[in-house]
Amino acid sequence: MTFAVDTDLPEPLDATGHEIGIDLGVKDFAVTSDGQRIANPRHLDRRARNLARYQRRMARCQRGSANRRKAKAKVARAHRKVRNARVDFLHRTSTNLVRAADTIVIEDLAVKNMLRNRSLAKAISDCGWGEFRRQLEYKAERAGRTLVVIDRWYPSSKTCSACGHLLAVLSLSTRHWTCPTCRTRHDRDVNAAKNILAAGRAVAEGNRGDACGADVRRQRPSLPRSAVKQEPPAVRRPA
Repeated sequence: MTFAVDTDLPEPLDATGHEIGIDLGVKDFAVTSDGQRIANPRHLDRRARNLARYQRRMARCQRGSANRRKAKAKVARAHRKVRNARVDFLHRTSTNLVRAADTIVIEDLAVKNMLRNRSLAKAISDCGWGEFRRQLEYKAERAGRTLVVIDRWYPSSKTCSACGHLLAVLSLSTRHWTCPTCRTRHDRDVNAAKNILAAGRAVAEGNRGDACGADVRRQRPSLPRSAVKQEPPAVRRPA
């Protein structure tokens, strides 16, 4: 049975005067430009043992038997619990962020490309970044907020948010680094979130120039890249 209901559009939320940039990740689900860390609940990992046990039981059952149907139902129920827990977490997180800020800035992550990395594919799938962005988009529109999505090639992690210095190399294992120009000590994720916010401000204001010392637009054609974090190499300029 289907119901159709006509309702008025919800009233926009009151302005907060606050803007945030969000750096999505696997270790922490999200880190904001004001230093807030949203832990990654890792729903699939938490239920991995139960899932494996149910799948082993199903594998031992004879195909077409009633016991196999029961075991298959248990596997499906376990997966459904993981999915429901993930969706609930994403809804609560996206709602809190939309309520907290007038402008929200995120990166345009190529999730499908990232899933090609076999060592991280499972963890990335469990995060649900695509669904998170979808929820932010419609909730921001409904609440009268501004959602800005910056280019995925913007080197947010490698750029100093204080002076704009761009590192040539920054490995994934490096969680803190010191800018060689201004000597500012950075937390990798918080620094990236600050740069994402700065780039989003430039995009929202219609500026085509630099944001924090690095152009927010992509400068090269689409090429296959690492499935981890897509950032362009630093461009060395003559002194």
